[in-house]
Amino acid sequence: MEVILIKDVDNLGKTGDVVKVKDGYARNRLLPQKLAYVATAGNLKRIERLEKNRKAQYDDAKKQAQELAEKIAKASPTVSVEVNDLEKLYGSVSEVDIVKALEVEGFTIDKKLIVIEKPIEELGIFEIDVKLHPEVTAKVRLWVAKK
Repeated sequence: MEVILIKDVDNLGKTGDVVKVKDGYARNRLLPQKLAYVATAGNLKRIERLEKNRKAQYDDAKKQAQELAEKIAKASPTVSVEVNDLEKLYGSVSEVDIVKALEVEGFTIDKKLIVIEKPIEELGIFEIDVKLHPEVTAKVRLWVAKK
């Protein structure tokens, strides 16, 4: 039986793929769990429309992420930290600190989007990545200064 996958199925295919499976597998697993449709002309057209809509939404999200990345790249947030006599930080600068510094600049970013390659444990200027979209990463110049 040929089916059109609605969702990604491990070891079988991705969304929108037309795959040939055994009748029992289709009737007992794929169709009841709404993982696939039977491959008919009407269902193929429906999947094409859904795929076009998904692609348009993906492209819109990517465009918005690129615009935001350009704005974020122009910002240079500052994090003020406590240091000892040798100018070593007590602890390190975390994602939460960076999010707060970006909020001061006027950007609301989720801390899960911030990528820190190694802990920031000294004063200076650092390049931080903000992953706004699977294909768009913004570079932020972060200033770490003492209070």
